[in-house]
Amino acid sequence: MADLMLAPLTALGHVLPEQHNIGPVTLTEVIDTALGSLAIRAGREADLAAAAAAAGIPLPGPGLWAQGPLWQAFWMTPGMWMVEAPFATHEDIRRALLAIFGDTAAITEQTDGWVRIDVTGADLPALFERLCNLDLRAAPEGAATRSVIDHIGCYVIRRSASRISVLGPRSSAAALWHALETTARSVF
Repeated sequence: MADLMLAPLTALGHVLPEQHNIGPVTLTEVIDTALGSLAIRAGREADLAAAAAAAGIPLPGPGLWAQGPLWQAFWMTPGMWMVEAPFATHEDIRRALLAIFGDTAAITEQTDGWVRIDVTGADLPALFERLCNLDLRAAPEGAATRSVIDHIGCYVIRRSASRISVLGPRSSAAALWHALETTARSVF
């Protein structure tokens, strides 16, 4: 039997994450974040909230993203969040979340299902108004919403005035990167 040596590749198909500078904007493929979805089980809202508070896991309200000391999360739908943690320490994020929440929540590993591209730089509203229907000029820091970029369903998170994260399906990583890059080149 042959010895197989498998090497992990990023969502864009490379050994190292992509990064491109386009004028004042930088596109960066982010690979160091573990993702897990967390959905409240019926009647367990109070138990889940108590467990989250004890663990320092923020559970923001509709349209928001929040950051705690270790964990980050954004609201997906009523009673459901996407939870983020450093991949280096939470590669098995489902196991880590299960230890915290037990049977109060349905927890699903999401890390390999998504690509995350961070867009950093000045005047990001000018870029995103051409990409999706999110009004970044009116959106506060910490805003998070589902939107469509180039026919791809995505989550757009405003982590700061100069940093936007776009999460899209891993299977559409190249198309999403192309849409962001092409639009950035047309704007800047």
